[in-house]
Amino acid sequence: MTARIIGIGTAVPQTRLDQSEVRDLFAGQPGVSRLTARLVAAAFDHADIDTRHTVLPELVSGGSPFIDAATRGILAPSTGARNAVYTREAPALFATAARDALDRSGVDASEVTHVVTASCTGFFAPGPEFRLVRDLGLDPTVSREHLGFLGCAAALPALRSAARICAADPTATVLVVCGEICTIHLRRSDDPDQIVSSAVFADGAAAAVVTGMPVDAATPHLELDRFATAITQDGESDMGWTIGDTGFEMTLSAEVPRIIGREVRGALEPLLTSVAPDTWAVHPGGKSILDRVQGAFDLPDAALAPSRDVLRHYGNMSSATVLFILQRLLEDPARRDGARVLALAFAPGLTVESALLTVRAPAAEPFADALRGETPVALAR
Repeated sequence: MTARIIGIGTAVPQTRLDQSEVRDLFAGQPGVSRLTARLVAAAFDHADIDTRHTVLPELVSGGSPFIDAATRGILAPSTGARNAVYTREAPALFATAARDALDRSGVDASEVTHVVTASCTGFFAPGPEFRLVRDLGLDPTVSREHLGFLGCAAALPALRSAARICAADPTATVLVVCGEICTIHLRRSDDPDQIVSSAVFADGAAAAVVTGMPVDAATPHLELDRFATAITQDGESDMGWTIGDTGFEMTLSAEVPRIIGREVRGALEPLLTSVAPDTWAVHPGGKSILDRVQGAFDLPDAALAPSRDVLRHYGNMSSATVLFILQRLLEDPARRDGARVLALAFAPGLTVESALLTVRAPAAEPFADALRGETPVALAR
């Protein structure tokens, strides 16, 4: 029995940030030093990001508790205040992505037997997996699990959990949803790690419908073949995500791309011993990370084009991002039946999560272009 993804949906908040405008906001903070302003300009201008989305319209218009409306100064709300925004805004983002995935897969909400959610940018209980049951009108007996604080790579462990559920229960239909509200943790700082975080992270959610049951012969899907996990020899202190008094604090040192470039081949060896991927879905943690992966495997530019496109238009949405890329591959009208896809993402540790998938593309009408297929969400204020 092979578990397969039969539909992927996505959602982003309505407020879109222009990268240059956010750069100017951070570089123009009252009292900012010339050195910090130069660091901000370099980090933002070299991120290969044009736009991102946020649940915080005040980043554009100003207003507490995040922006001083008079001075445009970036404020430092407490972790509790930030998490309150997550608690208020996250459920709608999760639900919108989930509905999109169900619609694209042709699966009714009543058919869902299991829910797996993942997020690392906030906490509340009952959690996102509980709220999905309520918000989507799922059967209250649906099995639920939540993967918390696994970082940017969490979508792949979530899909692995779904595949294992399908292996244990061939009748299962699993709804996997990853959602992050990274921008509530943006902060003014002179620290290069925090500046880089402010330059790349964004908000978004993505969902996948996974089943082991037979699908219609005309239904394109992605078979989940194998998964692998590896911890690099170095990097435990170079990528981290901790909870501070004024929000979650990201450590993302300049060593991370170099560590990935040096060790990624060894980390992927279990999946690459007998398979040469036709297509890559690499989590775009940043431009430098994509450059290092491309260099390590001597990949042509086209191999990482979907990853770079997602980064350019949506930034790094943490766990949701790799599903945005897989959606593009699943709905690509030029997809080829039997093509092998290597999905790859990185998490604190430094942990490398990977998955090998196979494209199944029966003869059918081409899907509509998914490059702008995300569903903007009107989130309650």
